[in-house]
Formats: sequence, structure tokens, C-alpha cells
Amino acid sequence: MINSLEFTTRIKKVMDHHELTASLFADKIGVQRSSISHILSGRNKPSLDFILKITTEFEDVDLQWLINGVGFFPKNSAQKEGAPTPSLFATNANDGKKIQRIVVFYNDGTFDEYLK
Repeated sequence: MINSLEFTTRIKKVMDHHELTASLFADKIGVQRSSISHILSGRNKPSLDFILKITTEFEDVDLQWLINGVGFFPKNSAQKEGAPTPSLFATNANDGKKIQRIVVFYNDGTFDEYLK
């Protein structure tokens, strides 16, 4: 599930990077200006179509970074700096341990399990 507050922060980062107002950003990705306003204010959650419009229009926006905050923005900044791409299931270089499972518990009693 997308964290709306963090997602809007990432959208604002894209807008700032490209020096776009919310109106110009909406025009650029082909959505109504009110859609951007509602998403930035937290009133609405982004649709898959909305997310794909962003990653299609802005080639420097990585889908995983936009949705989950994993990776880098702009997309190729990690390779330029020689930084390794982070992995949720990375090996700990000190002791060789690997994560095999992550469980996220929600306040409504449900959970999600992520296996490698």
C-alpha cells in the first residue's frame, strides 16, 4: 500500500526538480489540475494510471522509487555516484546474514508477508 504522505513528498520532489508548478505538472502528464491538487492534499490516492503517466512522461522517475521510496531520484543518480542500488533483501556484509522474510503488521490486525 502506498503511504500517501511520502508519495506526495516524492511528487513534490519531482516537481521541484523539473521546476514545475502543480498546474504545469498536471498539464505535462495529461491529468486535470484538480487531480494533482486532490492527491497533493491527501484527499485522493493516486491511481495506477496516474503513477504510470508520471513515469512515462519523466524518464528520470523510477517506478519503485515513486511508489515505495526504494531507489534513487533522478533514476540514474546512484550509478553516476557509484552507489550500490539498495535491496530490501540485501546481504549484511559483516556477517553474511540474509533477510528471508519481512512481516508488516497493521493496526487493524491484518498483516502482509514478503518472502524472498
